[in-house]
Amino acid sequence: VKFPIIGDADRSISTAYGMIDPGTSDEQSLPLTIRAVFIINPENKLMLSLNYPACVGRNMDEIYRCVQALQLSYERSIATPANWPNNHADIPFGDGRTSDFKGSVFLLPTVSDDEAKENYPGFHTCEVPSDIPYLRLVKQEDLEKKA
Repeated sequence: VKFPIIGDADRSISTAYGMIDPGTSDEQSLPLTIRAVFIINPENKLMLSLNYPACVGRNMDEIYRCVQALQLSYERSIATPANWPNNHADIPFGDGRTSDFKGSVFLLPTVSDDEAKENYPGFHTCEVPSDIPYLRLVKQEDLEKKA
């Protein structure tokens, strides 16, 4: 195992971090802990916390997806949308629709248009009712070219 595992026989750590499952704690001498996942970045800041009840196992696909999304965001000034990487399978594009942006990500608003054009020349600005050009999609393969 290449990640830390903490022993907590007396549940003191679990109690300190709010990890005791309230649905099981009243009637048991040793209450069950929730299934918790903490993802911490290289600066030792908590980036993500997932909590599952004691009766539900962790979703390893979701944990892996979250780690990938956090790494991309950390390295490339992007944000992953809902359902990434299976998002944007069909979006309005020009006068029709396209599936070319499946798996795409958003550029953060902190990325200027000049930086976007320089680093991601194929990005697509989504049309929104406000006409504010802030939703800018970058295809997955264009991210991989920058690696």
